[in-house]
Amino acid sequence: MKKTVRWRLTTFQIISFGFVIFILVGALLLTLPMASRDGRGAPFGDCLFTAVSAVCVTGLVVRDTATAWSSFGQAVILLLIQVGGMGVVTAAVSISFISGKKIGLKQRSTMQEALAAPQVGGIVRLTRFILAASGIIELTGAVLLYPAFVPVFGAGKAIWYACFHSISAFCNAGFDLMGVQEPFSSLTPFVQHPLVNLALSLLITVGGLGFLTWNDLKEHGFHWKKYRMQTRVILITSGSLTTLLLLYFLFFELGDLPLGQRIFPALFQSVTLRTAGFNTVDLNRFSDGGKALMILWMLIGGSPGSTAGGMKTTTVAVLLLNARAVIQRKENVECFKRRIADETARSAAAILLLYLGLFFLCGMVISRVEQLPLLTCLFETASAVGTVGVTLGVTTRLGGLSRALLMLLMFFGRVGGLTLIYAAHAPLKPAQGTMPIEKITVG
Repeated sequence: MKKTVRWRLTTFQIISFGFVIFILVGALLLTLPMASRDGRGAPFGDCLFTAVSAVCVTGLVVRDTATAWSSFGQAVILLLIQVGGMGVVTAAVSISFISGKKIGLKQRSTMQEALAAPQVGGIVRLTRFILAASGIIELTGAVLLYPAFVPVFGAGKAIWYACFHSISAFCNAGFDLMGVQEPFSSLTPFVQHPLVNLALSLLITVGGLGFLTWNDLKEHGFHWKKYRMQTRVILITSGSLTTLLLLYFLFFELGDLPLGQRIFPALFQSVTLRTAGFNTVDLNRFSDGGKALMILWMLIGGSPGSTAGGMKTTTVAVLLLNARAVIQRKENVECFKRRIADETARSAAAILLLYLGLFFLCGMVISRVEQLPLLTCLFETASAVGTVGVTLGVTTRLGGLSRALLMLLMFFGRVGGLTLIYAAHAPLKPAQGTMPIEKITVG
């Protein structure tokens, strides 16, 4: 009797397919006439691009969110942002919590991979904490933003605007509804508004730190030495990157403004370029050197297991620690009196190569096809693969091939390069033996 072969998905395939399914469902919902403000429906290409950008929490758009989409369309986009920010696995598990279904070992393993958790044990409790904390943070952000939006949009409309921008900021999505004042203006009307700048900056930062970092802070408070090594690396790297960019903007790119008027623009741009996608100043005003630095920061992105994309702060930290070990002629990569596994260092190098290769190759193709300056196109591809969403204003002018490349980059940046590679390959098999060593000169 012939045996039936059952195809079982790996956890990496489940995560990848989960994002694809939500993107397709979101795109189909956005094609409905009721999703468009004019009631005639939008082309599927525009809907697909918007759905990819929302689920991948990027923020690049080909249609202004406020003026092109109806309330229903905006609600669909916000739901896609929430699912993409929390991760499709976390979203699916939350449905299981509500329905009362038991979470099996396979589901727990998938949750572990989706959250970048170190172990399966306690993963359900961690997921409950993430869902509860996210809801509280997003509600708090909406409450803080509401007073700022009331004078501009009125008491009733300000509720929706506060909720939308709080969720978009926490999920590092960068979608906004400010197009009612000027299409594609992002948050430029609030460039000097203290409440909007501080509230959104905090939401973006908290969302980009990572769920495991929150849990560590909750369990150990301000006891630095009790934190996991990853938490300490994330906090130091994130703080350093934001501070360096803040000082650069403050003293170089915004030098034409009085010192008092530089603080909020410098602070907000230094935070939002870590994958959030909002902007309060026209980014075309920056020098080529400033744009190049912004590209580098966008590629780095947020932290693992967070609502942010990019290579991740830990990847950059491991690469720097590995370089230090080589320079100091140390056998092992070390940090906080702990040894970092060789596999981690190899993975970090692979991730760097993947991101740089894709970002540069796609930038060159778009520049060639669209006849645009290379730096402008590299800015766009870095924004896509880092799931940032800021732009120099060329997204709406791009053709079909360029948009397809940006969608692939957004998907790659949100799901993760190694996740996609592992999803496409068979599970790792133990080696039957080792090859002889032969040295090769580098450097």
